[in-house]
Amino acid sequence: MSTDKKVISTTEAPSAIGPYSQGIAATGTAVFVSGQLPVDPATGNIAGSSIEEQARQSLSNVKSVLAAAGAGLENVVKTTVFLADMNDFAAMNAVYSEFFKENCPARSAVQVARLPKDAKIEIEAIAFI
Repeated sequence: MSTDKKVISTTEAPSAIGPYSQGIAATGTAVFVSGQLPVDPATGNIAGSSIEEQARQSLSNVKSVLAAAGAGLENVVKTTVFLADMNDFAAMNAVYSEFFKENCPARSAVQVARLPKDAKIEIEAIAFI
C-alpha cells in the first residue's frame, strides 16, 4: 500500500502558527490511534512530571502504535492534543516539533477539565498507509 499525502495551504484561511498544516488530503488505508496518555509501557506509570516529559512520552506512544500498524509519523494526517492546562501549549509545541518536522499533520489542541491518571496531556492521531 502507498500513501498519497498532500499538504493543503491557502491564504484564504489563517496560516498555521505551529508545527501543523492547515489541512491534509490523503488516500490509502486509515489508521486511527486512540488517545495516548504519557504512560511508560515498561512501568505503567505516567512518565515524568513536566509537560515536556509527558508530551514526549505521549508522542512516543503514538509512534509505537503507528509502527505496529506498519506506519510512521510521516503517515499522520491529523492529531488532536488534549491539554490539562493551555498554559503548557508552548512547551508542548516545542516537543511536538521534534516529532513532526515537515509536512506536519493538521492539528487541534484543546484544554480539557481532566485527563485519566491526572496526566497533563493526551494525543490521538489519524494516519493513512
